[in-house]
Amino acid sequence: MKNAGIITFDTHTEAEEAVKELQKSGFDMKKLSIIGKDYHTEEDVVGYYNTGDRVMKWGKFGAFWGGLFGLLFGSAFFFIPGLGPIMIAGPFVSTIIGGLEGAVIVGGLDALGAALYSIGIPKDSIIKYETAIKSDKFLLVVHGSMDEITNAKSILKNIGHDLEVHSA
Repeated sequence: MKNAGIITFDTHTEAEEAVKELQKSGFDMKKLSIIGKDYHTEEDVVGYYNTGDRVMKWGKFGAFWGGLFGLLFGSAFFFIPGLGPIMIAGPFVSTIIGGLEGAVIVGGLDALGAALYSIGIPKDSIIKYETAIKSDKFLLVVHGSMDEITNAKSILKNIGHDLEVHSA
């Protein structure tokens, strides 16, 4: 059984606040992923490196990603044709790596779409989430049992956000 909850945020500040609220409520940080574009109009990315579960990266949202990488486990930077540069923190990193291999098999979806599909997200929702990423929004993905997803939904609802639940 694959379960995921996804919420879209307009700004990195909103996404970070939601992650911190989940952390404060005792939610397992190993079950959260953040996905977003990282435009570099003010600074050029020099690179990034991974030391254990921490990443240092230079770019416009460096402090945002650095803070999240300190809370979430696993991180990666991908360039996905059609979407551009994508930063991911959390367990979704391993899912998207699998999506890179499975994208051709899953009806022509790109790597992000194939990865979302592999965790039980329906194709119509995948289009919505990819459009959000293209529009410079951020996705928070909650992984886990239905009880964990329901708990996260309740925590986020208390701060005015609605988690969309998907189960396969």
